[in-house]
This record gives sequence, structure tokens and C-alpha cells, in this order.
Amino acid sequence: MRTTAFIVEDEPIARNRLRELLGDVDWVECIGEAADGVSAVKMIDELRPDLLFLDIEMPGMTGIEVLNNITHDPAVVFTTAYDRYAVTAFELEALDYLLKPFGAKRLEAALDRVRKSLPADPEFPAMERARSALAGVGPSSRIFVRDRGRIIPIGVDTIDRLEADDDYVAVHAGGKRYLVYLSMNEFEARLDPQRFVRIHRSHIVNLDKVAALVPEDGGRLRIEMKDGARLTASRARAKELRHLAI
Repeated sequence: MRTTAFIVEDEPIARNRLRELLGDVDWVECIGEAADGVSAVKMIDELRPDLLFLDIEMPGMTGIEVLNNITHDPAVVFTTAYDRYAVTAFELEALDYLLKPFGAKRLEAALDRVRKSLPADPEFPAMERARSALAGVGPSSRIFVRDRGRIIPIGVDTIDRLEADDDYVAVHAGGKRYLVYLSMNEFEARLDPQRFVRIHRSHIVNLDKVAALVPEDGGRLRIEMKDGARLTASRARAKELRHLAI
């Protein structure tokens, strides 16, 4: 039985190239393609492909937004020209992540992974896992970070604190600092609010890693972390932390 595939890619050259490469794979049948997210949502739900090759950065609607708007649940392979999305792809539990431009060998490796994974876990398919991750259903037990060219899991219980860093979040864990391409709001939604507290718009701390709370002028609190960091909670957040201490 052939696996049906659908391509979502706004660049014509990249879209045509992927279609050509898939044409040489005898067990995959490309049943459609879209050049924008809005069209993709409609066609994916109509055609119901087994496998989705999805570009992340597109005008109008991103690939992540496409996933959040379809009702069908295909397996997903992300395709993008930007490696900063690698961690996001693994967070959403995509089957693979193709960095453009990629060739036949890299696609073959991705398809091999697809072939091994498609029959597995029918009760909780990849799309449903992605939707759960996007919706922040339940606290995450781990996150994925890049470390010297690898993507590795980090247990959330090892995280000391999170710090906003432009478009990224710096994750401080086990004496190391990792950059993850997610917003502070997305992180906050995925973490256990009984353990992780937003003390400032730029900082989230793990209460288990706090050494002391020190009152300061103006109703603020200085947060002294066990890793040696010294942070200041905003007045509103300091008030909430004082309630926790009661």
C-alpha cells in the first residue's frame, strides 16, 4: 500500500524539486501541493494525506499555524531554510526536519524514518501530539535543546531558570545555557505553574532552585538562585511570591 503525501511550500523551485524527488520513491504517492497556508488547510482536510511535507515560514500563515488549523492528523516532516526551527520541530514531535536545500540522500533518510514510524502509535498520531504541544496540554516533562550540533532532551526538573533573549529563550540548566526558539509565553504555558513562576516579563524561575527571597525597597524581591544568579521580581510578581510564602 502506497503512502500518500502532500507538499506545502511557497517557493516554486523548492516545491517542484521535492515533487520530483518523491516521484522516484515507489511507495510514496504525492496527491497534492499548496503554495500558502490558507490553501493548505483546506486541501489537507479534503485530501487527508498520510504524510505532510510542511514549510514553516510562509506568508500569511506559518506552517505551525497550518498544524493548528487542520482537523486531519497526518505525519509531519518539516522543511525550512532556517535551522533555528529545528528545536521547534522536535518539540512538536515531527517525524523529521529537512533543512533546505536538501538532496535525495537526506530525503531518503527522512522517508526511512517515516516508513518505520507511520504504523506506530495509531491511538495517538503525530498530528495529535503536535496539537497537544501547541495547546500546552499538561506540563511538559522535558524540552529539546541544541548542544554542539546535536538536539538533546533536558528534563524540566533540571532547569534552574529561563531568561528572554531577543527572539529566543535562554534555558539555564545544570550549569549550562541553551538557546531555544520559543517565546516566554509558550514556555510558561508548558511548565508546571506550581514549580515554575514568572517573576518578571523576562524571567521564569524554578522554585525548587531558589535559595532565598530577599525583600527590597519599593515592594520588590531579590531572588537568589542556588546557581548563584541574582534576579529581581517585579512588584506585582513579588506580591504573588509573598502569598506563596504564607
